[in-house]
Amino acid sequence: MLDELHVQNVALIEDAVFSPCDGLTVVTGETGAGKTALLSAIKLLVGERADSSAVRDGSDAARVEGRFFVGDEEVVAERRLTSDGRSRGTINGDMATMKMLAATLGSTVDLCGQHEHQHLLKPANHAVMLDAWAKDEDELAAYRKALAAAKEAQEHLESVRQAGKASSAMLEEARFVLARIDEVDPREGEYEEIEERLPRVEHAEELASSADQAYRCISADGAALELVREAAALLDDMAEYDESLRSSAGSLQEASYLLEDVARDVRRYRDGVDRNPELLQQLQERMGAFHGLIRLWGPRMEDVLAKRAEAAEIVAGVDDSHNRLKEAEKAVEVAEAQLREAAEALDKARNAAAPNFSKAVNAQLGRLKMGGAEVVCQVAPLERSKWTASGPSSVEFMYRASEGMTLRPLARIASGGEISRVMLACKVVLGEVDARDTLVFDEVDAGVGGSVAVSLADVLADLAKTHQVIVVTHLPQVAVRADRHFVVSKSQNADGMNVTSLDVVEGDDRVFEVARMLAGDTSAASLAHARELLAD
Repeated sequence: MLDELHVQNVALIEDAVFSPCDGLTVVTGETGAGKTALLSAIKLLVGERADSSAVRDGSDAARVEGRFFVGDEEVVAERRLTSDGRSRGTINGDMATMKMLAATLGSTVDLCGQHEHQHLLKPANHAVMLDAWAKDEDELAAYRKALAAAKEAQEHLESVRQAGKASSAMLEEARFVLARIDEVDPREGEYEEIEERLPRVEHAEELASSADQAYRCISADGAALELVREAAALLDDMAEYDESLRSSAGSLQEASYLLEDVARDVRRYRDGVDRNPELLQQLQERMGAFHGLIRLWGPRMEDVLAKRAEAAEIVAGVDDSHNRLKEAEKAVEVAEAQLREAAEALDKARNAAAPNFSKAVNAQLGRLKMGGAEVVCQVAPLERSKWTASGPSSVEFMYRASEGMTLRPLARIASGGEISRVMLACKVVLGEVDARDTLVFDEVDAGVGGSVAVSLADVLADLAKTHQVIVVTHLPQVAVRADRHFVVSKSQNADGMNVTSLDVVEGDDRVFEVARMLAGDTSAASLAHARELLAD
């Protein structure tokens, strides 16, 4: 929803602030006053293309700044357009491309009557709107899930086929890799185990000898353990005469216990050293085999094992290609059957909803006194190869201006006023399911007057219950229904240049504007009529 718009140097607007309300906002003013400049400013902000003609004469650049509420998030955007045609944009202070502006803000605004920014004129959006209006979300979700499963099954089938077509050279290499690695048959983690164990077996004699020597240093007669015990006993005897030596005697006693434990562990290690020449040879040969594999497919044993898995996949893809192909083909058949079932359910729901949607839109066209004008929602099945996430059928809103005429796509409606009123009818029917929060109507009152103008005002007021509606209008019947009323007026500045101002009118000022719209003057009769309309 558009909260506030600040416009500088766009067409005739020198500097103006526009703050539409949540409901119905109307913009009125005499012809040529510059109402289209406001529309140009909104187009700039939502990422539409623009050229330097939008920049006010005598200015270096046009600038449009706006605050929007997109869901619960506040978004502040800016667009600058220089007189030489260069464009710059920002979103919340960060640089933004025009595509980013369009994606962030353009997706919330419809410029109804502007063919180039009509969400409803694009057939790609029609299925989304019909499903939302008909509440077909469950059927659509089931279809999309089945479509994704069918795509995955087809991709797997293709990979199986490709694996089965592996070139003879690739297959030969894969078989060699398998044979060479399986000849060694490394198990996961074995290389690391041997890498840790081999140094102990290789240096068994040295380890055993050193352990024995260490044990004798601790436990032999006159060695460390015996000397520590003697020292502890001496200090303990001396403590009879000097108590301060008691602590040192205790520490030495504790040290003797520790030495006993170390001696026991060293003896156990010495006795357990494996001095097996056959084991040493086995481990060295195994490590040599591993190093041979690593030289070919390393640098790590993990790489060797990964290479084997890759080769096994290639060989299995050829050797077992027939069975794997049959399984993959069967999976595709099952997925396609489930997809067809989901597609039929979605098409059934859409075909049931389409005439009801058309009927509801045409009822609104009837309110707008559009004669035999008719909108028809067409649902047409597509070939399987053309099924997309949007569905298994095409959905398009068609239009004919009167009975007997040929149905044509909405985008081919020539009249700006006509297309605005058709869009108005569609938007009223879509109501809260319409993803566009802000609707800007231009030319919706073209060629309209009398009772039709009253009906048009009623329909716009209804639409404003579910959307933020901004209408540029010449009809007093529409103006008096507004929740907020802006007037665009033209004057000359100190340099003698025409400038447009944009002001909210209330009270007597609004009465004067409605009177001007009614009769072109502010006579007593016109003012009385204006007050009557506003009161009603």
